[in-house]
Amino acid sequence: MTNFIPSDRQQAILDMVAQNGFVSTEAMVAEFKVTPQTIRRDLNELGREGQLTRFHGGAGQAKSAVNLPYEDRRLSGLEAKRKIAELTSSLITNGSSLFLNIGTTAEAVAEALLDHKDLHVATNNMHVATILSKNESFRIMLAGGQVRHHDGAVVGLSAISFVDSFRMDVGIVGISGIDETGALLDFDADEVRTAQSVMRNSQKVVLIADHHKFGIRAMNRTGHLRDVDALVTDAPLSEKYKTLCRESDTDVHVCED
Repeated sequence: MTNFIPSDRQQAILDMVAQNGFVSTEAMVAEFKVTPQTIRRDLNELGREGQLTRFHGGAGQAKSAVNLPYEDRRLSGLEAKRKIAELTSSLITNGSSLFLNIGTTAEAVAEALLDHKDLHVATNNMHVATILSKNESFRIMLAGGQVRHHDGAVVGLSAISFVDSFRMDVGIVGISGIDETGALLDFDADEVRTAQSVMRNSQKVVLIADHHKFGIRAMNRTGHLRDVDALVTDAPLSEKYKTLCRESDTDVHVCED
């Protein structure tokens, strides 16, 4: 690694990637008012220096093993999470049984579900359980196991066994990233195993992912788009991901402004 010092524009690109996870070439062209060729040169140099990872159509994080801190994730993309949560909640009928797992978007979905009635919810997310407890018509089942202090997640073999003891109508799962092959990726192996259990034990699997998750690199594979029945996101998909969803027979629900 050289003593590389990025230009002002390159540093701004790195800041965009750090904040959003993945940034398209088109977005950078519009932001900096330069040609696509100029952006590609910047991305190529930043990629060579290990500052980010080049993808077709944009760039993403350089590291696949480290996630952003929980508090940063909780406060980022609030409007996108709210829209995704509202649309996801509209897919759930009163009286349904469902899984709701780890993640800040899952917590937003819990808030959006509070106007429902008679839901049966199993979760390994203490924040989700606390939110849902505001509705006295809900029956809430919380996994036992090791509690992670930083995000209220309940993880470990006992949490997986808990999920395996149910067969629910709907499993709502979050993800850290979706790569260009359609692989669903996560930073934490414990979260992967629990999410896989949710997907196995749900009649219908709904994936919740904002547009920043597309192109994110993470080292643990949860599954593939073909393993989920529906994707709820906040912005139209690129042609690449539209094709992947169509080939995977995954219904796509995009939030309207």
